[in-house]
Amino acid sequence: MGEVEKSKINPCDFANVRPIMMDLPYPQIQVRESNPVYANLLSVDYCGAVSEMSAITQYINNENRMSAERCPLAQIILGIAMAEMIHLQKLGELIFLLGGNIDFTVKQRDGKQKMWTPEYLSIHGNVRKMLMADIESEKAAINQYKMHMKMIKDNYINAVLARIIRDEEYHIMMLQALIKDLQ
Repeated sequence: MGEVEKSKINPCDFANVRPIMMDLPYPQIQVRESNPVYANLLSVDYCGAVSEMSAITQYINNENRMSAERCPLAQIILGIAMAEMIHLQKLGELIFLLGGNIDFTVKQRDGKQKMWTPEYLSIHGNVRKMLMADIESEKAAINQYKMHMKMIKDNYINAVLARIIRDEEYHIMMLQALIKDLQ
């Protein structure tokens, strides 16, 4: 008789995973007035190439591929992804208040709409390379947020972006520590 195939089980438990973020409150979500230009800038942060949507998807992809063999690492990556989901939610609220559309598209300079795509992700098979790509994505997000803060003349919006940056900086620190632990 043929061999019975053994079932595979992922023993990793994610029940107690919480968002990994700074223990600081977020400012109230508000804007001075409707502003479609600001809404479009935040749409880039929401679902552009460097965006919370890209970060979430990349982290979840990495976590899925790590969880069966590196559970503690996968749990941390999922916690970071959960924090990025909160960022996405905050940006969505701001975009809505500014009068923008939350439709996973960004208006490009030529006026055309560009929909979010997984082509924006940096997918690697090696855990160290995954973490390095995550660090680079976090750094790019911080730089983009800082650039947008210079362009946005609304203190309410900029306070939220500054708070998100604090989490992104914390994520870089966590990811660097994870890389060090791999060695």
